[in-house]
Amino acid sequence: MTSLHQQVCLNHGTREAVARCPECGLFYCRECIAEHDDRIICAACLRKPLKRTEQKRRPLAWLGHAAAFCLSLMLAWLMFYWCGKILLSIPTRFHDGTLWQTSFWQE
Repeated sequence: MTSLHQQVCLNHGTREAVARCPECGLFYCRECIAEHDDRIICAACLRKPLKRTEQKRRPLAWLGHAAAFCLSLMLAWLMFYWCGKILLSIPTRFHDGTLWQTSFWQE
């Protein structure tokens, strides 16, 4: 096996390789590698776990989002309904300003 200083970058043939990717075993220059989870890894191997997570999406995930939206819409409607009921229960004398002139126990 040849040593690292004799290798060239896979992507840039004129540049000297500075690291070997532990996943694929190929040599790369400083520009083509990145540090991830305390390891030096190439960009192609870094993208592999991201592709796996994207494929794990559930086909009916939109159904849960739609149910959550409907539930939040219903809760918002109930909140405004109850606020309206509370506002309707306020006596009309409150708006006239005469409520404060009478005692609450006289009603």
